[in-house]
Amino acid sequence: MSQQPRNLLHALTLARGWPYAVVAIEYRRVGMQIGDEYDDDLFRNAEISEPTWRRWTSGHPLIPNKPAPHILERLFGYTVRELMGPAPTSGAASLESVLTESDITMTAREAAAHAGDAASAHLPDMTLDQLDDDVQALAVDYETTDPVTAFRKAEALLLDAQDKLTRTRRPSQHSRLYLAAGQAGALLSVASFDLGMLGPATQFARTAAMYGQVIEHGPLQAYAHGVLAYLAYWDGRPTAALRDVQVAKSFAGVGDTGRIRLSAIEARAYAHLGRVREAERALRTALEPGSGARDELHDDVGGEFAFAPERAAMSHTTTYLVLGDHQRAEASALHALHLLENVPHADRPVLMQVTVDLARARLQRDELDGADEALAPVFATSVEWRTIGLVDRVSHLRTSLTRHDMGRAPLGRELAERIEDFIAVTAARPLPGSRIALES
Repeated sequence: MSQQPRNLLHALTLARGWPYAVVAIEYRRVGMQIGDEYDDDLFRNAEISEPTWRRWTSGHPLIPNKPAPHILERLFGYTVRELMGPAPTSGAASLESVLTESDITMTAREAAAHAGDAASAHLPDMTLDQLDDDVQALAVDYETTDPVTAFRKAEALLLDAQDKLTRTRRPSQHSRLYLAAGQAGALLSVASFDLGMLGPATQFARTAAMYGQVIEHGPLQAYAHGVLAYLAYWDGRPTAALRDVQVAKSFAGVGDTGRIRLSAIEARAYAHLGRVREAERALRTALEPGSGARDELHDDVGGEFAFAPERAAMSHTTTYLVLGDHQRAEASALHALHLLENVPHADRPVLMQVTVDLARARLQRDELDGADEALAPVFATSVEWRTIGLVDRVSHLRTSLTRHDMGRAPLGRELAERIEDFIAVTAARPLPGSRIALES
């Protein structure tokens, strides 16, 4: 037996076959539409509860409060007084006739308008091309851009991508923008780390990983989790670093470069745990030639996302130092410096950090003169390039001096003083006035 409509509103929803759940969705949709037209948040936030809907369709004469009348009139094509009034009494045929003339016409017009809005809500592809180019340019130029400047540029790129995401409804454009936002977030993480802000660096790396998860982009997720891994062992949590490496290795689509990078990070984490056998195994994996597999982040974008041989050699040098193998550390450092000689616009942070590691290796072999000679270009590093990676290495060198008799020698005391002067003024400081929240 068919249900007897209690008022016109009830009759129209019965004719449409709308349960409450559908009514709630349509009510919110029309409210958002009106809110956008009049820039009125009262309409944008309008919702209808099931008890309220039952009351409106109960047949009792009432007039709902604002913004309901305007929304209901737009949704059903009748005045609110008509909707709350009696249903047609001349049978289903009359109701169908009324719906054909008014309601169906209104629905068709709204459907066409909605389709038109969706078709027009997209961005010119050239603007996305420019954003992609800008992100790639920053990734490539990162090694020759001081961290403060790099942070500001990456911040602007992330905000630009986020703004564009609100201005398009095309899924393909959303994917490109999420990828650009994820890459910008990853670069912000690296810049934050260089400036000594481990909390924000971790937050930005997680942001990059989440953007990668949204679009199921394996290389971006692998890179971001690799960043989280080395942030963890820098923070004294090598076990957590290993967990992040294992997560990073689980993503599909990562080429040889990305996998070599993860093996190098894994080796360092094992070294910090004193697990020599596992560290050596990870080092061997990192040194093995790959199959030639590439991916669009580590290889095609490259730059800071790449893991060039000289950077790999620098990483291995530090791992050897942690393992206490000073001979291999020195050999790896010299190999990295040789590779850097043949690189135009050599990566300055890599050059300086591997130079300090060379000095550390020599100092551990009681070669004070050799350590002092290696450090000469390091002490000439301008303040904006004194990143946390460099400062931390120099600090370790100062600690090593205090544990050796060499620290009491005239050259040792002079070297210790120069180190103290060096680390007193660094680039590793908070950035004031950023538009992106940096709280950890």
